[in-house]
Amino acid sequence: MTTESCSACRSCSGLDDRDARALLASAVPALVDERVRERIVAEARGNPLALLEMSAELTATELGEWPDLPGNWPVETRAGRIERAYARRVHALPAPTQRFLHLAAVEPVGDPTVLWRAAAVSELDGAVAEPAEAAGLIGLGTRVRFAHPLVRSAVHRSAGLYELRRAHRALAEVTDRRTDPDRRAWHLAGAAAAPDESLAAELERSADRARARGGAAAAAAFLRRAAELTPEPDHRGRRALAAAEAAAAAGAPDAADELLATAEMAGLDPLRTARLVRLRAQLAFTRSHGAEAPALLLDAARRLTPLDVSLARETYLEALLAAVFAGAGQLAPGERVRGVAEAARLAPAEPGPPGPVDFLLDGLSAQFTAGYPAAVPILRRALEVKGGGGVTLICLTASLVAMELWEGTAWLDLLDRFVRCARETGMLSLLPMAVDFLAGFHLQAGDFTEAAALIDEAAALTAAVPVAPPPYAPMMLAAWRGDQAATAKLAEVGIEDAFPRGEGSTLVVAEYASAVLHNGLGHYATALAAAQWATSADQMVSRSWGLAELVEAAARLEEWDIGEAALRELSERARASGTPWARGTEALARALLTRGPAADDLYRTALDRLRDSRMEAHLARAHLVYGEWLRRNNRRADARHQLRRAHRLLSQMGAEAFAERARNELLATGEAVHKRTTNTSLTLTPQESLVAALARDGRTNQEIGAELFISPRTVEWHLRNVFAKLAITSRRELRDAALDPAPATAGRH
Repeated sequence: MTTESCSACRSCSGLDDRDARALLASAVPALVDERVRERIVAEARGNPLALLEMSAELTATELGEWPDLPGNWPVETRAGRIERAYARRVHALPAPTQRFLHLAAVEPVGDPTVLWRAAAVSELDGAVAEPAEAAGLIGLGTRVRFAHPLVRSAVHRSAGLYELRRAHRALAEVTDRRTDPDRRAWHLAGAAAAPDESLAAELERSADRARARGGAAAAAAFLRRAAELTPEPDHRGRRALAAAEAAAAAGAPDAADELLATAEMAGLDPLRTARLVRLRAQLAFTRSHGAEAPALLLDAARRLTPLDVSLARETYLEALLAAVFAGAGQLAPGERVRGVAEAARLAPAEPGPPGPVDFLLDGLSAQFTAGYPAAVPILRRALEVKGGGGVTLICLTASLVAMELWEGTAWLDLLDRFVRCARETGMLSLLPMAVDFLAGFHLQAGDFTEAAALIDEAAALTAAVPVAPPPYAPMMLAAWRGDQAATAKLAEVGIEDAFPRGEGSTLVVAEYASAVLHNGLGHYATALAAAQWATSADQMVSRSWGLAELVEAAARLEEWDIGEAALRELSERARASGTPWARGTEALARALLTRGPAADDLYRTALDRLRDSRMEAHLARAHLVYGEWLRRNNRRADARHQLRRAHRLLSQMGAEAFAERARNELLATGEAVHKRTTNTSLTLTPQESLVAALARDGRTNQEIGAELFISPRTVEWHLRNVFAKLAITSRRELRDAALDPAPATAGRH
């Protein structure tokens, strides 16, 4: 591809504008300025991966500061060469035309009226743009559009600081202070050459307005620039800390780290110092979910205790959540979780009536020190008390508690509100995990299609936001689908990623997924071993749910002692929970271990209760095991009724291994059933397909990154997902995989 052909291209195929807007809305839901959104769509020219990578860099674009998109690319990449070629063409233009391009590069919405007004105050005449248009670098119509995102970047980077300040000053002069005060403040800040307290204060007010309209990234950018323009150290430290908190919430941990260093150097009072320590600990958690975070959060909680009891209790709860994610077994002994729980249990109470944080903290502390039954009444209060919403670790903890209590309705309600609020406000740091948890709900409810869509969304978010990837729902979906190769590979990739970080919960969930998979396949000895491992530690959710898998495997192998021991704990938990899902799970487990006619009533009870729970995946399995029991007891007509329903439900949702068990049982009753041939492998997302096709054709990660305008690190991340979903281990195996051809126009728009 020549530079000339790239710059001249006007007709490459790709996403149409409607689909491009939909993709951008999914990738950056917090981009609230429609004018900026339209300009990004226009300049991406239908290239989905260029659009995604551009959107991932939109920390301050909506405010007028174009991101340094190729800044992390090595200079030898194709994108770097293209940008340098564009820069040479820009430098060849007349000086007034270059000044016009500087204005266009820092004006974010592509409004020709604003641009021409700024040109007028800069004493540029109406013909100034003609050389740039003739060179194919910019188009002027109803919207100002650069020919390629790298043109804008080349203009921005080739301009000197003086030229950029001059451009911002002109744009500030023509921006109405009443109708667009925030953009005017941003341009004034871009033009500022020295600290200015009044301007810093105006930027701080703009940050407040950005938060109110759902722009977390915008708020962070306003506050960062406010801190830079603040002359007095105390105020600068306060604003830098606030900017760091906003950047962390928006999913920009590296920027948050830089701002924390600024705040630390400026000097902070004891309370803000403790908040700084807490934010550093929170960043460690969102980046890794590993063994480092619990101790850091516990230290922050202790620092906050004499200064702000409410914030201290929240931080103790975060430390407990981090300890849960660090898990158990080899990576984090159970004593670590118990130790954090003991410390949290001793945290001083806040005056006034208890709220959600108090019930969550007291309940989880009780669970890990006094046991599950003692914790349930307190935890249930946490789900009942209003005011625990928002986009925080607290709400994420509440959703985990809902899973632990088999409270499906609360689980869905909490996560629906969490995800909606996070999308609307741009609080992206916790969104991938919340979307993964929401996918888990739809999986248990039997809606595998919705679960798969949410898993793809979580993957796209993780590619754009540098946080620890949530591996739970992908493993569980592959397991429920009965895809042995994909489950094994996803578990391998997840553990490889989690082990260095010390995220022990991934190991536990991988074993639980293995138990589900092998129970579906009828490999009961393997399922038994996996379920025993998954329930060997007091891990939230996996222990409760894993006990049910352990009972089924033990019953099939006639390991009655193992099954009875698991049933005793499962019954204790189910009675404490009392939900239809919990009681139905218990009744089904008891039926599996009951020998004789008494099992019949237990199976019927299980079906009634699981029907009330609306957890269709578990209801379908109950129909299956009841049908199997009926057939073994020579009640073929009754068996066919249960097995037909099981086969229909399991087939419709895509639980192929369990559906095949139902089909085989129906065949054994003498009923003919056609075998389904649906491919249940996890499908590749569009960006994964593009990366895989280019890798199959022999491109290196660096070359793919240059072609698709993404970093080599992002390419590697996509390839790991591709290998896991296709159950392969090398690029060579991509040649035999069923992939679409690499699009001829990828990255060439």
